[in-house]
Amino acid sequence: MSLARVKALKKFVEEIFRKEQEDRNPNRPRKGDVIRVEPIRKPEDIQAIKNLLRDEPRNLAVFVMGINSALRGSDLLRIRYCDVEGLKPGDTFIMREKKTKKKRVVSVNQASYEAIQNYLKVRPETSPDAPLFLSRTGQERALTVSSLNALVKKWGKEVGIRDNLGSHTLRKTWGLHQRLNGISIATLMQIYNHSTQKQTLSYLGISEEEVLEAFQNVI
Repeated sequence: MSLARVKALKKFVEEIFRKEQEDRNPNRPRKGDVIRVEPIRKPEDIQAIKNLLRDEPRNLAVFVMGINSALRGSDLLRIRYCDVEGLKPGDTFIMREKKTKKKRVVSVNQASYEAIQNYLKVRPETSPDAPLFLSRTGQERALTVSSLNALVKKWGKEVGIRDNLGSHTLRKTWGLHQRLNGISIATLMQIYNHSTQKQTLSYLGISEEEVLEAFQNVI
């Protein structure tokens, strides 16, 4: 049998196997599909994850900083120790976004400050330029985006969240709750670098009806 026929036969068998797998699991993403992750919608679920991580200072700091900064996972994990050393609540530092190459002013609010300070009490000593969120492997290596992605999925599962979560969930969670608390779509569009309001609303997985309902529930 020629090499071309062997390759063709192999491709045919692989296609049959793929279709069988899809038949067994119709929810399995097809090749080329975009897998969407969702924000954490319920404040009680956010608190449940914080409670889950109360004895894991690094993970709690990553989570709290992630949902309070609107940073992409890749940028969140590029924060250096020297960026936050000596900062107080309300202080800022500047970093350059990996994807856009734009400078970004990052504000450290009270929740992030407290979580970071708690983490620094147990964080190994490093050089000032070392990543803030260290990998367990040591050698001043940063936690990776793939590891963060797996962690967020794990936390969500453990507190009973059924939505698909991932590292990008943290960035989306910030935007969702900012919007539901009254921050304008125009402001969020600018922060997320979106071109339309529809894109921002779709990105956050919310409708204007949900926003209006949230406003009506505010006393």
